[in-house]
Amino acid sequence: MTRFHRHRLATAATLLGLAATAHALDLSGLSKDVKPCDDFYAFVNGNWEATTELPASRARIGSFEQLRQANDELLNKALRELADKPALQTTPGLKLIAAYYASGMDEAAIEARGLTSIAPLLNRIDALQRREDLPALLALLARSGIAAPLAHAVQPDRKDTRRNALTLTQAGLGLPDRDDYFRSDERTRGLTTAYRGFARTLLSGSGRAAGDAELDALIAFETRLAEASRERSKLRDPTANYNAMSAAELAAAAPGLDWQAYLAVLTAGAKLPQRIIVGQPEFATRLASLAADTPLEVWRSYLALRVLDAAAPRLPKAFAAASFEYRGKAITGLQAPPPRTEDVILQIGGRTGTEPVALALGELFVARAFSPEAQRRSLQLVEDIRASMKERIEKLEWMTPPTKARALEKLASMQPMIGAPAKWPQYEGLQLNSHDYAGNWLKVALWHSDRQMKDLDAPVERGRWRTSPHIVNAFAGGLNQIIFPAGILQPPFFDAKADDAVNYGGIGMVIGHEITHHFDDSGRNFDAGGSLTDWWTPADAAGYKARADKVAERYGAISPLPGYSINGRLTLGENISDMSGLPIAFEGLQRALKRAGGADRKIDGYTPAQRFFLSNALVWRTKVRTEFLINQLRTDTHSPAKYRVLTPMSNTLYFAQAFSCKPGSAMVAKDPLTVW
Repeated sequence: MTRFHRHRLATAATLLGLAATAHALDLSGLSKDVKPCDDFYAFVNGNWEATTELPASRARIGSFEQLRQANDELLNKALRELADKPALQTTPGLKLIAAYYASGMDEAAIEARGLTSIAPLLNRIDALQRREDLPALLALLARSGIAAPLAHAVQPDRKDTRRNALTLTQAGLGLPDRDDYFRSDERTRGLTTAYRGFARTLLSGSGRAAGDAELDALIAFETRLAEASRERSKLRDPTANYNAMSAAELAAAAPGLDWQAYLAVLTAGAKLPQRIIVGQPEFATRLASLAADTPLEVWRSYLALRVLDAAAPRLPKAFAAASFEYRGKAITGLQAPPPRTEDVILQIGGRTGTEPVALALGELFVARAFSPEAQRRSLQLVEDIRASMKERIEKLEWMTPPTKARALEKLASMQPMIGAPAKWPQYEGLQLNSHDYAGNWLKVALWHSDRQMKDLDAPVERGRWRTSPHIVNAFAGGLNQIIFPAGILQPPFFDAKADDAVNYGGIGMVIGHEITHHFDDSGRNFDAGGSLTDWWTPADAAGYKARADKVAERYGAISPLPGYSINGRLTLGENISDMSGLPIAFEGLQRALKRAGGADRKIDGYTPAQRFFLSNALVWRTKVRTEFLINQLRTDTHSPAKYRVLTPMSNTLYFAQAFSCKPGSAMVAKDPLTVW
């Protein structure tokens, strides 16, 4: 344990401006002009939406973003204290993030260093004069955190989660989506123009040719990569994206690239893997073809751009500003960059807390904002909701007993990971410089690659945390795990002092959602140990698919903006998890109320059932920029927040009963859908 004093959940609640009381629901945003049975999202959030302005530095704002900002502010204060008081740096992780954070805040040092920290990579690219040297260069960049154009990871083998395997997957595109290379609408044309300007700024700023001819060749090269890239919805099929090969088989499937040379550098002297999981073989084939026939000057331009793009937020202002103009402004509609403190924390931890030293941020966060009581109560919610899912599976009319038995085995084996790990990484061999931001990023990437290769073909450590506890999110882990970081176990999602209805409608729904992910259209393909296994009878698989197809069709008919619809296939897993997670969380609440009593006790004039749904709608309240929403509809596996309220609620009888909604009401589906 660090020497920091622990603070209870009220710390984050205070930052949010929410009092940790039994009332715990912010009802000030309710609309007086909308009835619950007409549009529950607008009823709960209409006044909030009307009176809330998006700051110039935000692409969206809402419960998730407000809590993330509160967590970041807590971390920022703690990081400043760490940097100012070296005596508080009592663990390897705290030492590392103190130096990393200080380097990110030292703008003068960043300007003074220029591109020197990434010069070794750029120089290696400039030195590419022989096609035979390309495989080793691609592998070196991969080890340095540059997925150009292949991404790699060492992770549990999907078909045998007892051991780790090397996985290679498609990557390396500069536009937000592979389809953006083929669309011709006004929005895509604008993005392409912005991307060309971005590429021109980065390449010319580093002393490289960036005329129209060079940019045309670069876009043409990426278009050939995009042609061989799978659509996002097709990447959700775990079986189609699992292709085990030996190095020899990969070389036969993708001739033109020396895969032995690539793997030798990628694994850095470790024993070459006997088995490689190739996510998209056709992409590897296209890469090898490009390696054989694309002019080396195009390769040099492309690879330099990928390095500069990845490093830009940590480079001098000219590069960081270009990154914001493209990735912040053009893609998501931001009008101003976020506070530097937030961006530095983001660069260290990543959006999902999976950057190599992100857990050090979690170590600092947990010492300040997580209590044993929060962990205990969260576990109780998990067990109540798991019990509700068990009852649902047992009562399914469309599923046969053999498949039910396997489903129940999987549910019982599911491992909850709550709050934070029991021990923190020691980061052996990693040292950072408090005045070299880009250099620290590169050091961390190389250290992480070395660490990953030590895991190659080794037994899987099932208890290892792979996401930082400061993150406001939850996950269905690939080992039949459900993960709830301390960062989301805060108001308004969870409040140890709030009534059960608030907590089951908030974090309880998130728990139900993550449990269901292991039974969604993708997750259902994995067994109790988390291995990719077909445990379904053909009839049950067909019955499931028929129900899932209806969910995809229903969401696909929703158009949040004129000309832009929800991609029902891309969002199917999230939508199934919303539609099933909400009612099982509600049933979990009934178990809690049965223990404690008070099922009819009103608070603020609302019953526990009503407060459950109010809490859920408050969690999803969100205001977004149009550019952000368009990008979400094109690239995100999640439906827009509004429809994560309206569609699941209108398809469950529990909501209609809670608010006495009559058939024919907008919030009562004519033909309610259920999967689980």
